[in-house]
Amino acid sequence: MKYVKLGNTGTEISALALGCMSYGEPKRGNHGWTLTEDESRPFFRRAIELGINFFDTANVYSDGSSEEITGRALADFGRREELVIATKVHGRMGEGPNGSGLSRKHILWQIDESLRRLGTDYIDLYQIHRWDPLTPLEETLEALDDVVRAGKVRYLGASSMYAWQFSKALHAQRANGWARFVSMQDHYNLINREEEREMYPLCREEKIGVLPWSPLARGKLTRDWDQATTRADLDKFGQTLYRQAEDADRKISTAVAAVAQARDVPRAQVALAWVCANPSVSAPIVGATKLGHLDDAVASLDISLTAEELSALEEHYIPHALAGF
Repeated sequence: MKYVKLGNTGTEISALALGCMSYGEPKRGNHGWTLTEDESRPFFRRAIELGINFFDTANVYSDGSSEEITGRALADFGRREELVIATKVHGRMGEGPNGSGLSRKHILWQIDESLRRLGTDYIDLYQIHRWDPLTPLEETLEALDDVVRAGKVRYLGASSMYAWQFSKALHAQRANGWARFVSMQDHYNLINREEEREMYPLCREEKIGVLPWSPLARGKLTRDWDQATTRADLDKFGQTLYRQAEDADRKISTAVAAVAQARDVPRAQVALAWVCANPSVSAPIVGATKLGHLDDAVASLDISLTAEELSALEEHYIPHALAGF
């Protein structure tokens, strides 16, 4: 396993994070395709065997059960001091008017709930799961600083937003002496490269770690374009992501298949190798519902794509509207 720094910090993370959205009780929340706890546990064991020390979940995944499953599995298979556990706050976790968002009230409630569900005394990376236009930015940032100062969180991270919003937040944190965001978790893969325009130059300038979600485009880059899966049929959010430029996107998917065939490797390895080749990227977040997915992900770290392969993979890209906010 290769390890990299988490942004401009001294903490080292595996060059891949295991995304834990796939692990949760199917009857809780809106992810009916998830694996149950018994089905999930082998993935945590295998990830740790492969050297993965970075695990990403969110309070909203499967109505909190992803955090519960993740916490119990990591307690059984890993050593807390060696693990980097990331979770998120923003999504709806209660029925009332304060049941979601990034208000001080919601953050201080949900940090304790996430700690309880994860069964840990602290969270390594606490991420805002989206921008909250309804809460004053300073209120959110001061509350996040407080959870760091209270010892409940080691580092702060952000996720999908406009570069101007992220720049504004970083400026406010610097100006007020608040704990700063050290990472950006954003939507990035071969068929959605819009982050290269503004977000990634900003992250390089500010020494922010980049943790792409959906690096395999919800499987669109790992199988034939029209091949159906249970998750594709049930994943309502995923169905909104890859419908705007299908002709061009299909050509990119075909190019991935061609490069993979020439190398005699699975398509996932090629698509992940491309993401990891971007110098802005620290560690893509990979999902796994088959144990072989983890082995493929780790194997991708040893693939160095040639200039000709990179050109073939990139030549059909056309601009997209931002998706996933």
